[in-house]
Amino acid sequence: MINEIVRQQKAERDNFIKGSYIPREKLEFAGGFLSSKLIKVITGPRRAGKSVFAFLLLKDKKFAYLNFDDENLLKVKNYDEFVKSIFEVYGKVDFVFFDEIQNLENWEVFANKLQRRGINLILTGSNAKLLYKEMAARITGRHIPVEVLPFSFKEFLAGKNFGVNEDKLKLSDYRGEILNYAAQYLKDGGFPETVVGDISVSAYLETLFDAILFKDVVKRNKVRHPQKIYDLAVYTVSNFTCEFTFTRVKNILNFQSVTTAEKYMSYLEDAYLFFPLNRFSFKVKEQMNAPRKIYLADNGFVAAKAVRFSTDMGRLMENLVFIEILRRGYKLNTEFFYYKNGNGSEVDFLLKKGTQIEKLIQVCYSVENAYTRKREITSLVKASEKMNCEDLCVITWDEESREKIKGKEVVFVPLWKWLAG
Repeated sequence: MINEIVRQQKAERDNFIKGSYIPREKLEFAGGFLSSKLIKVITGPRRAGKSVFAFLLLKDKKFAYLNFDDENLLKVKNYDEFVKSIFEVYGKVDFVFFDEIQNLENWEVFANKLQRRGINLILTGSNAKLLYKEMAARITGRHIPVEVLPFSFKEFLAGKNFGVNEDKLKLSDYRGEILNYAAQYLKDGGFPETVVGDISVSAYLETLFDAILFKDVVKRNKVRHPQKIYDLAVYTVSNFTCEFTFTRVKNILNFQSVTTAEKYMSYLEDAYLFFPLNRFSFKVKEQMNAPRKIYLADNGFVAAKAVRFSTDMGRLMENLVFIEILRRGYKLNTEFFYYKNGNGSEVDFLLKKGTQIEKLIQVCYSVENAYTRKREITSLVKASEKMNCEDLCVITWDEESREKIKGKEVVFVPLWKWLAG
C-alpha cells in the first residue's frame, strides 16, 4: 500500500514541478540553509503556498516527496516503512520533503531520528505548534524555521504581471493603476489561488476558513463543542484590530470559563487564523495584564466571514501593515507591539531591536481632516519623547510628505509604497 501511495505522489510531484509559479520572497533566505543538515521547517496558514515554496526550493534537486494529508499514510504504525518505500521508489536522493507533517502522530520523534541518520529533511505544516511546542521539546537547535504567509503586495503584483516602474510614478493613470491593485489587495488579501486563479474570492476564502477551523482546529484538538469555537472565530474576525480580553470574550459568547476561552483562542492561533498583539510596557506584569489586539492572517477573511462588517479602510490597512511587519521578520510580542499611554493616546505599532525602540508607526486612511492629522501626529510625538525614538511614520492611503513638530520629523507614506518598499 505505501509503495503505491509513494508512486502516485511521485507522479503528482513530477507534474507539480513542471508548473509556473510566482517566486516567493523568502526563497533566497531558505536556499542559504538548504545544504545544511538542519531540518528546514516551513510553516504558515493552509493554502498559503508552503508546498509550492518547498517545490521551488527543491526544483533542481534530487528529492523525494510524501504528503501526509493522505489518511491512508496515517494508519501506518511503523514509520520506517515510509523510509523504505521512499528509497525503493526514488532510489538515492539528496533531500526528503514531508508535506503537512503535523498530521502524523509523534512526527517530531520520527523527524529527529531521520535527521540523526543524516537525511536532509524539508518539512511543511499548517500549525504553529510545529515551531513553538513539539519542536521545542524534541529538536531544539536542529532546525531552521521558515514562515510562509499569503502573498505580500510585491508578490501580489507579480501575480498580476505588474511591476512598479519608478519612472512612471508621476503619471496619474499609472499611479491610479497601482492604487487600484492596492485596493484589490486590501479587500481580497493574498492567498495565492485568489490572486492567480479565476475564482470567486469570497466563496473560496469562506470555504478555506471553515476547512481550517474544522480540520486544523476542531478535529486535531478534539474540540467537544465545535459551535462554540466557530462562534469565537467569527466574533474574532468581526472584531479584528480591536482590543480584547478573555473575560470579555467569555461573557459575550457565554463560555463556561475564562480558561476555556483562552484554550480555544490558542487553537485558532496555532492554526494561523489569528495573531494576538500585546501592548508594550517596560514592566512585564503590565504588558501581560493589558488587553491585547487581534489581527487576521489575511484581509480576505473579513469580507468572507465577518458579521455585518462595513468597509473600514483604516482597519483593513492596519491589518495589512501588521502582517507585513510579521513578514519582514519582526518577532511577535518580542520585537513589535502596540502602544497606549494612560490617557488613551495610542500608537498602532512599536518596533524594537534589543532594548532600542526602533520605529513608531501609525496607520490612517486619510489625514486630510485637521483634527485627525493632529491626533495621529500628537500620539506619535508623545510616544517618541517617552521612548526616545526618532523614526516616526504615518502610513496613509495616498499621501506622501514630511512634517516637523517639536523638533520631530514625521514621515507620511502611501500604503502601496510602504508595502512595495
